[in-house]
Amino acid sequence: MTCCLLHVLIRMNVIWRNSISCLRIGQVPHRYQSDYHPAAPLGSRILTDPTKVFEHNMWDHMQWSKEEEEEARKKVEENSAVRVLLEEQVKYESEASKYWDTFYKIHKNKFFKNRNWLLREFPEILPVDQKTTEKAGELSWDHVKTNAASCFSRTHGPNVPEEKDHYKKNSGSSNGQSKARSNFSNSDSEEHRKGPLKTDLFPGSNATFRVLEVGCGAGNSVFPILNILQNVPGSFLYCCDFASEAVELVKSHSSYRAAQCSAFVHDVCDDGLPYPFPDGILDVILLVFVLSSIHPDRMQSVVNRLSKLLKPGGMLLFRDYGRYDKTQLRFKKGCCLSENFYVRGDGTRAYFFTKGEVHNMFCKAGLDQKQNLVDRRLQVNRKKQVKMHRVWVQGKFQKPLHLTQNSSKLFFSLLSDD
Repeated sequence: MTCCLLHVLIRMNVIWRNSISCLRIGQVPHRYQSDYHPAAPLGSRILTDPTKVFEHNMWDHMQWSKEEEEEARKKVEENSAVRVLLEEQVKYESEASKYWDTFYKIHKNKFFKNRNWLLREFPEILPVDQKTTEKAGELSWDHVKTNAASCFSRTHGPNVPEEKDHYKKNSGSSNGQSKARSNFSNSDSEEHRKGPLKTDLFPGSNATFRVLEVGCGAGNSVFPILNILQNVPGSFLYCCDFASEAVELVKSHSSYRAAQCSAFVHDVCDDGLPYPFPDGILDVILLVFVLSSIHPDRMQSVVNRLSKLLKPGGMLLFRDYGRYDKTQLRFKKGCCLSENFYVRGDGTRAYFFTKGEVHNMFCKAGLDQKQNLVDRRLQVNRKKQVKMHRVWVQGKFQKPLHLTQNSSKLFFSLLSDD
């Protein structure tokens, strides 16, 4: 009996380890494609019987009826009929950091939940190489069980918690990304090897895999990421926010490790403001529920600037509010700043994207679309018997590996000069 039980445990251990290796290597075929919808449901909870809608708090992959979509459109039309006065709009823009500072002074790190779902949705946070795979086998049993469960849910469907009411799929690895990581994870572009990378020291200058989280807030993504990267030798995490109060919360956290993380105050809307590291060295940029807080007229320049920070083959990972999310429908008249852009009672702002807008913005920045989808959920308040639609847009965009036409001309002109 004991021998049989031991045999079962050993087999379970092998399964868990194979699963975690699968997750870390990113071998989930086809799901990386932009518009691919597999036959098997991605979500772990699908509503098949409408009479059972109040049995759970959240349902995945909800398809809207024409009536529901029309009702949402009318609500947005109504709540955007009255616009915020122009002088007040100017104030919200010029004092944006002040409003977020106040937010974090009040709520500290108690408002948002930790985004422990990040690796499940964005396995690109880890480098694709043999060392990481080998390291996975050295993880503790608890880490193996937790992360393998995530791998299982990626096959049978992720269950991503929504952002907190007030504020607030598919992933895998393409051949292009694997080549990108193998070619560029341990070396930078020729331009930067000749530049500041080789001569200047900066935080993370000795790292071989670098991640930047933009709009880190109080660290609800930072610390789950650090927990992941602690098993990845040569990795380094940058995180920034333009609210100094938020950055201080990150730095004062007991899990903050300056040897593997650099938190700094930065306004991504200021194109002339330098980053504490050179352009073209980042493997991953995480942009999760951040771009929506920026004025629509400034979004493109922000994305353009972030694109320059990526090394060839680097990935920008995006997730944010989608059009007709319940947050948008709940705004009252007089809160609308411009089309699909609103201000909350505390002065912070939110924009609601379409899939097409996301595509245009990142592709105009010179990035290749690898994923771009709308994630629709049905959130349920069982006590009040209320149903609410959640809508998010998620995308993955890669900096091309090949030289641009201008870069090629420059390269060959230099050769001819020699």
